[in-house]
This record gives sequence, structure tokens and C-alpha cells, in this order.
Amino acid sequence: MDLSVAAWRTSSYSGGNGGQCVEVAAVISNQDESGVLCAVRDSTDPESPILAFSPRQWRQFTAGIKAGRPGPA
Repeated sequence: MDLSVAAWRTSSYSGGNGGQCVEVAAVISNQDESGVLCAVRDSTDPESPILAFSPRQWRQFTAGIKAGRPGPA
């Protein structure tokens, strides 16, 4: 997965205080552009590991966070 051209954007919930910040990007995962992934990284360390979710997994993940369940269902 090539992330060199990913258009990263900072979460609207990340404060400007340099604390806990995340960035997200939509990434095309294959040549025919049929596979789109939601990538997430630490904005304070762009070289840190990146999490990648399918759109369905991303919806499940964010719904869990909003419901107070930060881990897998």
C-alpha cells in the first residue's frame, strides 16, 4: 500500500495543544481502485505504524469508540 501520496487530515476532535492527535486518509489499496481503505496514524509521529480499515471496519470501529467500547466487539 503506497501512502506517499495519501491526503492526511487531522481529526476534528484533535486539539491544537500537541496532545493526542490522529490523522486519517482514504487510500486506494490496489491498481484497479476497487479497494479503498481508511488509514489512521499518530499526527505527532508521521513515521509511526499505521492502522488500515475497510470502510465497514472503520464504521464499526468508530461506532464502538462512540459507544465507549475502544476494543474489538
